[in-house]
Amino acid sequence: MSELSLDERFQEAIRNANEKIPKASVPQDVQLVLYAYYKQALSENISYSHHGYESDEVITAFKQNAWMQVRHLSADQAKEKYIEIINQMLKDRQ
Repeated sequence: MSELSLDERFQEAIRNANEKIPKASVPQDVQLVLYAYYKQALSENISYSHHGYESDEVITAFKQNAWMQVRHLSADQAKEKYIEIINQMLKDRQ
């Protein structure tokens, strides 16, 4: 059996987050951290901009602040941190 690549493990963590962890069970501060790592993990494909698409500007501000706090991480580092949190959450649910 071959070891999964970082991108495969990241995609698996995203699937697990969406399918096995109810969003309502995740504290909002952890949701912000996960959002930030996810956004930074994909940072090679996106750039920072505030479009004002969300109706709640406070939520947008919190999300952007969380992301800006992890901008120093590489995409790979952000993926690893995201994977660690999701795996710990899954372990804690058992």
